[in-house]
Amino acid sequence: QAQLVASGGGSVQAGGSLRLSCAASGYSLMGWFRQPLGKEREGVASLACDGSTAYADSVKGRFTISQDIRENTLYLEMNNLNLEDTAMYYCATGFTRMGYGRLDERNFQRWGQGTQVTVTS
Repeated sequence: QAQLVASGGGSVQAGGSLRLSCAASGYSLMGWFRQPLGKEREGVASLACDGSTAYADSVKGRFTISQDIRENTLYLEMNNLNLEDTAMYYCATGFTRMGYGRLDERNFQRWGQGTQVTVTS
């Protein structure tokens, strides 16, 4: 299987926007995770094959996960970024397991390399 490749990270001022991309689409479950420096990795958003989505409370209303199957790309649109969004962001694919929430990383088996997002004041 081809490795997942995430891109689109960078440095942006607070209040700004970025769009992350990952070469993946059509999987049973796809997601974005992030890991701030020195902290644990956390689920940000997931998209299931039925179109349902899940978001961390901290990003609801600001982030949107989507896919373009023709382009084989998973996206994370991030708006109104704040300093707490600074982290390494990872895309992942997998399938939903019984008993695990949609943002639980135990649902995900394939991981891409991260792309750094830095939000400045």
